[in-house]
Amino acid sequence: MIVSRRKILHVDMDAFYASVEQRDDPSLRGQPVVVAWKGARSVVCAASYEARRFGIHSAMPALRAERLCPHAVFVPPDFVRYKAVSRQIREIFARHTDLIEPLSLDEAYLDVTATKTGLPSATATAEAVRQAIREETNLTASAGVAPNKFLAKIASDWRKPDGLFVIRPAQVQAFLEPLPVGKLPGVGKVMERKLAEMNVGTIADLRTLTLPYLEQRFGRWGRRMHELARGIDDHPVVSERPTVQVSAEDTFANDVALDALEPHIRRLAEKTWAAAQREESRIARTVVLKLKTAEFRSLTRSLTPETHPASAQEVADIACALCSRVGLHEETLYRLVGVGLSGFVDKDRSTTQAELFGDARKGS
Repeated sequence: MIVSRRKILHVDMDAFYASVEQRDDPSLRGQPVVVAWKGARSVVCAASYEARRFGIHSAMPALRAERLCPHAVFVPPDFVRYKAVSRQIREIFARHTDLIEPLSLDEAYLDVTATKTGLPSATATAEAVRQAIREETNLTASAGVAPNKFLAKIASDWRKPDGLFVIRPAQVQAFLEPLPVGKLPGVGKVMERKLAEMNVGTIADLRTLTLPYLEQRFGRWGRRMHELARGIDDHPVVSERPTVQVSAEDTFANDVALDALEPHIRRLAEKTWAAAQREESRIARTVVLKLKTAEFRSLTRSLTPETHPASAQEVADIACALCSRVGLHEETLYRLVGVGLSGFVDKDRSTTQAELFGDARKGS
C-alpha cells in the first residue's frame, strides 16, 4: 500500500552541459562531445549521447574518455552559462508550483499535487513543462510522474532522452517487482552483493523478506528497504534546503608540497568566502581544509573558532594554520587542495551565542 497521495514530477535535463554546448555551437551537433578540461588530472563533467555510445560517462578520467573515443570533441565547462540556463528552467517550473527541490543544475523534484495552472493532471503538467523547456531553451528534458519522489526519479530515466514516463498508484507494485534491487536509492554495489548472497536479486525477491528479518540484519536501513520495495516513500519535496557547506578546490597539473600550498589556499578562501556571502541570513562557523595526496589519499582538517570567521583573510589564515595539523611526512606531495566553510547557523543565533560567551568570559 502506498501512503503518499502526492503527485510528484522528477525533471531531468538530457545530457545538460553537453546539450548546451551543442545548442550554442552548431558545429558540435551530432558530434561526440565531452565536457571536460583536457589533462592528466581532469574528469568528465558531461558527455553527449553520441559520446556515451563509446562508453564515456561523467566522473570518468578525461584520459580514459580520450582513449575510448579519440575523435571526441573536448569542450571546457562553462558553469556561468549552465547556471544561467538552469535559472531559466527553474522559472518554468515556478509557473506551475512553488514546491521545487533542485538536486543539481539539471534536475529537480516538483510537487504538483496542487498547481498554479489548473492543468487537469500531473501528466499534463509534465508535458507542459517539457514543452516550455523545448520552446524556450531549445533543449530537451525527460520527466517521471509518480506518487512519490523515489518512483518519480526512476520513471524519469525510463524513456531517456526526451521522454515521459508515468507510474500511476495502481501500477506501482507491478512496475517495481521485476526491477533489480540496485534500482532502489541507496542500494549500491556492496549492498547488492550482500543481498545476492541472500538470493535476493529483484525487488520481488526483497519483498519476500519480513520487516523483522531486514531490521535485524540491516538495522534502520532494513526498514527503509522494506518500505521502498513496497513503493512507500513519504519524503516531501523540500523547496529550500539550508546550506550545509560551501567550498572551492583545485587539482594541480603537478603535485605540490605542503609548504607551497599557501597561495592556492588563499585564492580558494576568497572564492569560498564569496560563495558564503550569498547566504543572507546565515553564517558559517567552521573552516575546513581538504587535501588529497599524490597517492589519492583524502584527508580533511577543520576548526571551529570561538567567533565565526568574519573575512576571507580570516578563513585563509585558519586554513593555512590547519596545514600544521596534517601530520603526514614532510616529503608528501599533494594533487588537490580545497577550502570549505560549514556549520552554518542563523545570524541571530550566532549573535546570541557570542553575547553569552562574552558574558561568561566577563564573569570568569
